[in-house]
Amino acid sequence: MPQTRAYLDHNATTPLRPAAREAMLAALSACGNASSIHAEGRAARARIEAAREDIAAFVGTTPKNVTFTSGATEALNLVLTPNLQIGGNAAPFEVLLIAGGEHACVLSGHRFPSEAVEILPLRPDGLLDLAALDAALARHAGRRIMLALQAANNETGVVQPVAAAAERVHAASGVVICDAVQAAGRIICDFAGLGVDALAISAHKLGGPQGAGALCFGSGKHHIKDTMLRGGGQERGLRAGTENVAAIAGFAAAASAAQAEAEAEQVRLGGLREQLEGGILRMAPDAVFFGARAPRLANTSNFAVPGIEAQVLLMSLDLEGVAVSTGSACSSGKVKRSHVLEAMGVSLALAQAAIRVSLGWSTRMEDMALFGRAFEKAVHTVKARHKPAA
Repeated sequence: MPQTRAYLDHNATTPLRPAAREAMLAALSACGNASSIHAEGRAARARIEAAREDIAAFVGTTPKNVTFTSGATEALNLVLTPNLQIGGNAAPFEVLLIAGGEHACVLSGHRFPSEAVEILPLRPDGLLDLAALDAALARHAGRRIMLALQAANNETGVVQPVAAAAERVHAASGVVICDAVQAAGRIICDFAGLGVDALAISAHKLGGPQGAGALCFGSGKHHIKDTMLRGGGQERGLRAGTENVAAIAGFAAAASAAQAEAEAEQVRLGGLREQLEGGILRMAPDAVFFGARAPRLANTSNFAVPGIEAQVLLMSLDLEGVAVSTGSACSSGKVKRSHVLEAMGVSLALAQAAIRVSLGWSTRMEDMALFGRAFEKAVHTVKARHKPAA
């Protein structure tokens, strides 16, 4: 029976892994509020604390430093505040530096006054401009500085120089908050490797359920004075509300599975992407791949074919059974110009043609074949429409 659909939008969300499904079904089959002291409540608490240990091991910290949230958006909104106390210093932060390609939950979700925020430029290859970071640190010398920097970009897959940036910021007595959503489970993404002070991860980018995530700190010396959700004091007072036991259990199971497969998956997905990009160039030799000159996640390819608008190509591929994206999926389904490509200096016309293909644990060779057929048909159709009359 011929394959009818190829899901190639893993950076938006990844299909649920079997291990996550099993863990969730087991949790859903039990009853109990983790804040209750009876046997059922203690069993629910035990599931949460076991998951906390797994997530702590996943990022290289201790369980007490892991706070479960509804996702990375909430985690980053929570931690990006002037009133974060970290490392024993209770003085409020005065400056928030944000790399130009950060996710909307960082650009719009932080809780700093606008006059305290500075956007740092990206280089044309998609990497943070470290010289611009150095200049900003010198400009704000003597002030408490926080840097928000992704481990890897969600649109281009470009792996950011987080450790190098963290070394500079720490030398200026600042802290670094890392959005590790796209990198976690795909490359080594822990506190030892990144050198950051806090990071956020999300279950559904790992093959876990939507609606679960975590804010993780590298050390126990942290506190957030202006927490956003107040109530029963769950999650050590940082995030009130009855915990979603099933989602948390699925999150931990997915993280463990992703970590176990990460090295082999990078090789496998890198080979599939090479095949994908080679096929695109054979059919559209003028295609441009964004971030290809920088280190990238093996699963991500962001490209444009000049003269073919992204929305046209996306819809053509969808009609042929291929699901891809024009970039971030967190814009209410809207197709608009990518702020990431704009920060890289990509022209408006080329940015409007950008398509993101992202692979994952469920991607197979058959998906590449279906994409190739769909892409070839879409390109030929568009070119035929624009062919000059004889």
